[in-house]
Amino acid sequence: MTDAPLRLCVLGPGGRMGAQVLALAAADPGFAIAAAIDRPGADVIGTEVAPGVVAGDDLAAGLAGADVYIDFTSPAATAAAAQAAAEHGVGAVVGTTGLDDAATAALDALSARAPVLVAPNFSLGVNLLFALAETAARALGDGFDLEVVEMHHKRKRDAPSGTAIALAQALARGRGVDYDQAHRYAREGDIGARPAGEVGVATVRGGDIIGEHTAYLIGELERIELTHRAASRSIFAAGALRAARWLRGRTPGHYAMRDLLGL
Repeated sequence: MTDAPLRLCVLGPGGRMGAQVLALAAADPGFAIAAAIDRPGADVIGTEVAPGVVAGDDLAAGLAGADVYIDFTSPAATAAAAQAAAEHGVGAVVGTTGLDDAATAALDALSARAPVLVAPNFSLGVNLLFALAETAARALGDGFDLEVVEMHHKRKRDAPSGTAIALAQALARGRGVDYDQAHRYAREGDIGARPAGEVGVATVRGGDIIGEHTAYLIGELERIELTHRAASRSIFAAGALRAARWLRGRTPGHYAMRDLLGL
């Protein structure tokens, strides 16, 4: 029954994003938290992480009772969860960044059994930013240089952020260039003139910045800046929950936030 609450398994309840997802889901009658699963030995195991929900470490059992799981963990944990979810055909909403080949392969295998939505950022505004950047790069053409600058808190481990890479890829698609060939993540020393078609990505880390991303389209006499600033991690959790709700009833396969937004 589609009117019944969506049974949700939240991975990584001891993490910042897992805790945010749990808090919002617990306050929403459209969700029933089936399980909250963390790695064996995590401090959160055995504690109540939402009303009536105690964190556990039995991944298979947690997924077996869920319709969809939400995953903001690590690439290794993402791979393990996808493999376990495939046994039960559980849908996946994945916000883990820096996915390696093993995690990607596991999610591909899961997508043959269940709907899978992977996104570097679940903010609705950021996903609109991707579409705007791609459209702007396509419209302006070769006369504008393309750059991305991203800023995050000092505890963030991966760089550039998954969102910054996705934003740069959107610019590359709009320009019609191969991102793998066009991107540049660092500049130092005598690097010569900027190559035509290059897409630069710069990283800033400091303080408690939740996330800021700007796409620059720089012409000879004018410059366009498209910026998104996050004021709270709750926007990412809210977007992930919206994605989980949207996945209900979808056929197996890979989906993206632009599918949810109709972009």
